[in-house]
Amino acid sequence: MKKTLLVCFVLALGTVRAQNPLTSSVTQRFNGIRANLEEAADVMPADKYSFKLSDGQMTFAQWMTHSAGSNYGPCATLRGQERPEAAAKVGDLTDKAAVSQALKDSFAYCAEALKGLDDQKVLATPQLTNALLQIVVHNNEIYGNIVGYLRVNGIVPPSTARAQKGKKKK
Repeated sequence: MKKTLLVCFVLALGTVRAQNPLTSSVTQRFNGIRANLEEAADVMPADKYSFKLSDGQMTFAQWMTHSAGSNYGPCATLRGQERPEAAAKVGDLTDKAAVSQALKDSFAYCAEALKGLDDQKVLATPQLTNALLQIVVHNNEIYGNIVGYLRVNGIVPPSTARAQKGKKKK
């Protein structure tokens, strides 16, 4: 009897998760890019926040504040709110602690937006669908850019460091 109940419970959990494959998948990807960017902000030394790969490019701090500021728009859409004032305040930050905190705050705001979302709601309007995808796609583009900033400064990007650590455990 206990075994039957356990099997039914596991199957029920799988059914609930399968009901929202889009939002579940995007949330998983969001958590991954969130970790990559937050860890990148942490591992880059404070004196390298003003570093540029070449003239005409953004500094590392500008990439981080670009991510932070950009997160608020689509996440406010997902929450059914106006873009918060915090979005306007991140653009001028240059200090590592302030930039890193602004980035983490923006991702926390987005994480709250993702809670309780379901596929039916997100697919109801193009604006919500676009907002959901934007927070993953745009942040992956940003991460792709800053990987070069990290590597040129002798820092292994967080995604690579995790992959290498996983290989060593096997």
